[in-house]
Amino acid sequence: MKSAVVTGGAGFAGFSLTEYLLSRGYRVVCPMRPGSPHNSRLEELKKQNEIKGGQGELFLLSLDMQEILGLSEYLKLQDIDMSGSLFFHLSWRGERDNKEEQYGNIPAALDAVKAASAIGASKIILTGSQAEYGAGAGGTINADGSFDPVTEDCLPKPVNSYGAAKAAAMILTRDLARHLSIGWNWIRIFSLYGKYEHSHTLLSYLRESLKNKEIPSLSSCTQTWDYLEAEDAAAGITAVGERGKDGEIYNLANGAYRPLKEFVEIIRQETDPGAEINFAPADPDHPALSLRPSVEKIKLHTGWKPLKDFS
Repeated sequence: MKSAVVTGGAGFAGFSLTEYLLSRGYRVVCPMRPGSPHNSRLEELKKQNEIKGGQGELFLLSLDMQEILGLSEYLKLQDIDMSGSLFFHLSWRGERDNKEEQYGNIPAALDAVKAASAIGASKIILTGSQAEYGAGAGGTINADGSFDPVTEDCLPKPVNSYGAAKAAAMILTRDLARHLSIGWNWIRIFSLYGKYEHSHTLLSYLRESLKNKEIPSLSSCTQTWDYLEAEDAAAGITAVGERGKDGEIYNLANGAYRPLKEFVEIIRQETDPGAEINFAPADPDHPALSLRPSVEKIKLHTGWKPLKDFS
């Protein structure tokens, strides 16, 4: 049986990944942060998987990231062999502009690499963010006004503590993985949507406002954006684990970027075509961040492609 460790498995992307791995017959070990309100998701998933006789197995353990170096000993006590497994590290904490919280994620990521090596994992796959690119996530503007999308070779230029901590963790974990002779991949995730999405996202706010017959107030929504459905993202993360080339960084997005207002209009048409939406006027002196990611590399190396249509 194929096996995997997933840290951050109770979160939005992490839970979608855990569900997906189970559906593919994986044995999945999820360290859970004690007291997290989202742990009940994993507990219910384990219960339902056992009731339905799923092909995969889910093992839950109460283990904070500060204790992740104890994972190997725990697995030995439970007689669980995870040698040759994939180790997916999605755990990440803190407000985006809280320097202390964000920088605390860097040693946790390094400990995850050490823990993956200690259990005999074949590879560790860590998740970064489009925030590493900063304003460069919009790609290069050409003289004729066209755009070249942002590729993995673009230099990271983070503008907040979250992006800076992700970029630092990328460089340091890659170096440590080489030293420990364990496979390594880094996935820069762009905007996700779908089941278990946070309630404070623009899409969640828009959907709930329209369903409740309220008038949502949005920005001008003129910036270019990219949305990837969470199950498609889980398939992409798994594809990198299974088929990604060692040492590579991959963008994970839909790749079909378009003006944000077009996504808003799709939701209005699907929810309440006659609904009113307040769009703020565009500010030419302070243009909003645009996203134009290239996903050619992950498609070429793994064969993955997004399947879910936004509407």
